[in-house]
Amino acid sequence: MKVAAVQMKFRRTIPENVAFIERHIAGFARSGGDAILFPECAVTGYNLDFRKLDPAKIEAGLRAVAGAAREHRCNVLVGSPTRARGRWFNSLVVFDRRGREVFRYHKIQLTPGDAKFFAPGNALAFFRLDGIPCTAIICHERRYPELARLPVMMGAQILFHPNAGLDALAVSKTKRGGRDGIVARAFENQVFYVFANTVGPQGGGFWSAGDSKIVAADTRVLALANNRDEMRIETTLDVAQAGRKYAREALQQPAFLRPHWRALLAACRRQIRSAVRGR
Repeated sequence: MKVAAVQMKFRRTIPENVAFIERHIAGFARSGGDAILFPECAVTGYNLDFRKLDPAKIEAGLRAVAGAAREHRCNVLVGSPTRARGRWFNSLVVFDRRGREVFRYHKIQLTPGDAKFFAPGNALAFFRLDGIPCTAIICHERRYPELARLPVMMGAQILFHPNAGLDALAVSKTKRGGRDGIVARAFENQVFYVFANTVGPQGGGFWSAGDSKIVAADTRVLALANNRDEMRIETTLDVAQAGRKYAREALQQPAFLRPHWRALLAACRRQIRSAVRGR
């Protein structure tokens, strides 16, 4: 699977963000790309007053992204606020090559800023792209290893991670050069890790470290963006190398945990099915 992560600077309006997304879908598809990831809240931007957003404009933006996925026959994963059952969620929306929405993951572990507007999700991410089992987390959730480990135990071989860095400049600098835990997460699960971040000044004195990357299951950094510029990084994954060895072994030993793991994974699958039906 040829994958890409797009490092992005947010525009002032939803149509401008969507036009940027569409251009990268088209360019990546022309190069033979299979799946492209955009940052957290790529459709709207992140450091803003979400209460002022127009739901109709967000839905129109997502329809346009779906149309680009369909037109260019490319799997697309894009961050966006979404609304369901009267609540707003910080979501990753997944479109297949036909422009169909195949999954919508809602961020579970919210930052204090998120929690002022968004409700937390209540289901892990598990979906397939071209038959390959995948999972996702959003931004801050890199700090919660169970959100990756459990879907890998269920079979996920690629982890997609949209991000929108929002730190003081001094903190942002500490995250550069791969000092963000992503390599460790790929290694401990033996899966591929695709990370798409924002970059540079974010407004209000906040910064994003950039450093978008694609990491192999053996910790090799296959593609890496810089800390200054918008760019698209891409590489081809040999998914057979994502053997999930350590997650699979953890299901077997210690023996006393085996029935508990089975029950936990069954509960995760039920909750995912329920979330998909109630979307």
